[in-house]
Amino acid sequence: MLDRAAIRTTIAGPWGPLHVAATERGVVAVAWLTTIAAFDATLARRLAAPVVDVSEAAADDPRRVRLEAAVFALERFLEATPRDDGIEFDLADRPAWDRHVLGEVAAIPWGRTASYGDIARRIGAPRAARAVGGALGRNPIGLLIPCHRVIAADGTIGGYGGGAWGSHEERLRIKRDLLLREGVTVGTHDQ
Repeated sequence: MLDRAAIRTTIAGPWGPLHVAATERGVVAVAWLTTIAAFDATLARRLAAPVVDVSEAAADDPRRVRLEAAVFALERFLEATPRDDGIEFDLADRPAWDRHVLGEVAAIPWGRTASYGDIARRIGAPRAARAVGGALGRNPIGLLIPCHRVIAADGTIGGYGGGAWGSHEERLRIKRDLLLREGVTVGTHDQ
């Protein structure tokens, strides 16, 4: 049985610190606009296991490889560099629906977008665009599972962040910035 305990680190990001965590299975969380204490508490509840700083893990801890790969991928993303990293994710605590949606979203290539309806159709639930949006709002591995690449059917930006932090406008500004890093420009309903 794999250990569900996670190790985490923090890197600098354009919106403040980015907290990243991994288990033996893979990357389990990426978050920003939160404190390290809140990140650790949320993740410990999710996993029902401890979360410790990478500095407290042994040098040969297998979780370090997963964490280092995630940090490298995030740094490349923030530098606006396409990546093909084959990162493994640990979504074992997520409902089956969320895992299905997030797996499809993880496959959206750099610089491309898909609509909520496109994702729903790809997973065989063509009338479930809203439910796709719900799963994306619960995405615990933002940036690496690129929910920012999912836009509205009319080509406008859609939503972002599930209301967890900041104002609606702030979240959409971040989504627009993430897409611009990939060379994608999308409109808004007021344009």
